[in-house]
Amino acid sequence: MKKLLMTFSGIALLLVLFIGLQFALTASRSQSDSGKKDTITFYNWGDYIDPEILKDFEKESGYKVNYQTFDSNEAMYTKIKQGGTNFDLAVPSDYMVAKLKDAGLLAKLDKSKLSGMSHFDKTFMNQSFDKGNEYSLPYFWGTLGILYNKKVVSEGDLKGWSSIWSEKYRHRLLLVDSARDVLGLTLLSQGKSVNDKNVADIAAAQGKLSSLMPNVKAIVGDELKLYMAQGEGDLAVTYSGEARNAMERNKDLAYTVPEDGSNLWLDNLVIPKKAEHKEAAYALMNYLSRPDVAAKNAKYIGYATPNKDAKALLPDSVKNNEGFYPKQDLLDKLQVYEKFNQYWTQKYNDAFLEFKLGKS
Repeated sequence: MKKLLMTFSGIALLLVLFIGLQFALTASRSQSDSGKKDTITFYNWGDYIDPEILKDFEKESGYKVNYQTFDSNEAMYTKIKQGGTNFDLAVPSDYMVAKLKDAGLLAKLDKSKLSGMSHFDKTFMNQSFDKGNEYSLPYFWGTLGILYNKKVVSEGDLKGWSSIWSEKYRHRLLLVDSARDVLGLTLLSQGKSVNDKNVADIAAAQGKLSSLMPNVKAIVGDELKLYMAQGEGDLAVTYSGEARNAMERNKDLAYTVPEDGSNLWLDNLVIPKKAEHKEAAYALMNYLSRPDVAAKNAKYIGYATPNKDAKALLPDSVKNNEGFYPKQDLLDKLQVYEKFNQYWTQKYNDAFLEFKLGKS
């Protein structure tokens, strides 16, 4: 009888231990799931948000931010499409919003959960890549323009894109290595659209572009801003964000957008369709849309904010700089790149390649 009692006691003890272990595992899973639920995975360009903003958001909202970065729209697209990581919020550029949307990779925004839409300047809303802002909200914006050394080049001589063809800039011009941008500015100089899809117009632009080669010192990529900061070029065609970076390194540099108009680029906040924490994504979108937060972010990043109420909070030296915040008459001339199909993409690439071969 005693042996039997000991056996039952042993079984009871094992049952207690088993139940305790199961409870511990369940609690552990619950805590793990709770932690996961309270974490938002934010997929953004490198150094494209003030780190203090993320810390402040975590304190205010209770969410933890898992910040991951990419270095190109294409890399971001591939990761989102593969689905290995369920990103909750991402920052694609204009044409990539359209590509992600067309591929069925974005969640349609629930406007009832967005509290900051009234803060945005209408100029940057309802763009061709996302009519009605059904899938995206603008994050930062900028232009293609001319970065120049004020000691040797006058802004008054850079009123139109055709100015860079002047003989006085022979072997002094740096060009960004981009078919769409260089063909686009050439089309603008001829009174055409950056989204022109006329074979004769493309041929005419290619002909004019070929005559620019004597002025071109180099066709370069990311290193362009460094070359300009080091004084290795007197003027360059580049993006406003890259221009600001170069200007911070060299106070003799300035940036202007020609009166013919230019490309308007927009980086945007989107929620991938497979996002697991959409409520957290909306919370961060709303936080970033607050004027005080958006202004703080713009000061840190240096790019132009599409948030009109945030812009009002910026220093006069920033918001009155027409190179980065053009007046409305010039803003009205800015054009967003439309997403081209393979045929027109190849047409532009071929024209630019032939131009580049003239440099070799």
